[in-house]
Amino acid sequence: MLKTVSFMLSNESGQGLVEYALIIALISIVAMAALRSLGSSANNSMTNAGNQLS
Repeated sequence: MLKTVSFMLSNESGQGLVEYALIIALISIVAMAALRSLGSSANNSMTNAGNQLS
């Protein structure tokens, strides 16, 4: 039992996967925030252009 616990504590093979998952999560959060900001800006521009044409 002690060997199994010490092996799990010293095993770092899953560490890289967790780090990549955290990086992907952070990038996706930043991308969603940027798209939300740019989306409302683009929507306002299109609304203004439509109002000018009307």
